[in-house]
Amino acid sequence: MPERPLHAVPLPLPATAGPFLQALSAALDGTGPALLPLDPGLPAARLAQLRAAASAGVPPDVAAVIATSGSTGAPKGVALSAAALRASAASSLARIGAGPGQRWLCCLPAFHVAGLQVLVRSLLSGTVPVVSERVDAEVIARSPGMHVSLVPTQLRRLLDAGAPLAGLGTILLGGAAAPSGLVGQARAAGARVVTTYGMSETCGGCVYDGLPLDGVRVEIGDDASIRIAGPVLFSGYWPGGAGGRLPAGPAGSCAPAGGWFTTSDLGELDAGGRLTVRGRADDVINTGGEKVLPGEVESVLGTIAGVRDVVVVGSPDPEWGELVTAIVVPADPARPPDLVRLRALTRDRLPGYAAPRGLVLVARIPLLASGKPDRRELRETARRELARREAVSRAPSRPGDNTAQIGKQDSDK
Repeated sequence: MPERPLHAVPLPLPATAGPFLQALSAALDGTGPALLPLDPGLPAARLAQLRAAASAGVPPDVAAVIATSGSTGAPKGVALSAAALRASAASSLARIGAGPGQRWLCCLPAFHVAGLQVLVRSLLSGTVPVVSERVDAEVIARSPGMHVSLVPTQLRRLLDAGAPLAGLGTILLGGAAAPSGLVGQARAAGARVVTTYGMSETCGGCVYDGLPLDGVRVEIGDDASIRIAGPVLFSGYWPGGAGGRLPAGPAGSCAPAGGWFTTSDLGELDAGGRLTVRGRADDVINTGGEKVLPGEVESVLGTIAGVRDVVVVGSPDPEWGELVTAIVVPADPARPPDLVRLRALTRDRLPGYAAPRGLVLVARIPLLASGKPDRRELRETARRELARREAVSRAPSRPGDNTAQIGKQDSDK
């Protein structure tokens, strides 16, 4: 089967929005090369590596490749066919009732699938999107009636700024777990928020407000992993071998031609088929022989007064294996929440072992380019801070020293 050229395109938006949209249209209808949109902020060596790999080409049905964020090993990405991208966009438009001619505000980078899909939806709607490198109250005020995809951190900042969210069309909220309090606050402000679940391998969001899009099927495996099937699935992982062949990825992760894709997420389905995502399997914290899902703890902590934003990670500990550690942005830095209160309120709703044993206060949660919390950086921040406090606690006490925030003395078993 002849290969299709793959064009690597660094994307400093919005400068290249018009040309890239035209190239994307050509990639979808087969009149132009497939596209590999790249983050221009990647290290030069990584960009060169991806450009070199692009020379191998892709199979004829592939319209776009979304590069993975890993920085080690051979370049790899998620290959998406034109049919899958269109199926995802069409089902999304139908689910939110977005008719022809309705416009989109694009404030997510197109080198991530959420941003790319905003552009695909615009093409299917026959419109030109408004592309903005930032999203703030002023941008929202200039975008009445437009639909938009946001990550939770963006929505939180817009609410804090008093942005006129009620004037937008639908807000598709994804990329990371959305705290229930955040969604409720946005809806109370008049925003039409639809939570989404998906990943690059499913052309972005494929489950809206817990229910699969038309044509998408979801099931839960014996190990509680979420499995997805339907026309939105990717073609395989790139680069392939000779002739542009694309491997299926890790054993059992993707079966082509209508098979099931097993995600790295854990979840459950209720009697009505509504999906609840419990968290990522590789984020599970093992503490004292018990397994804790950070997302479940974050959902509790995010509802506590005084907590503006929170991420839960595991920190190495010689006694417990890992400590459940809450990294919190306080609503009022002058009156931050304390560990004792967070533990008590968590234990009201979750098993005692899930209550945080470490608390680190930060001014801001660091984010990846996709808008997701940078958990790797946060784990390192927690490790350093808790190690510093442990060293302080073992030093001769000083009057007024109250830095320790590690609660390891009581048993939760």
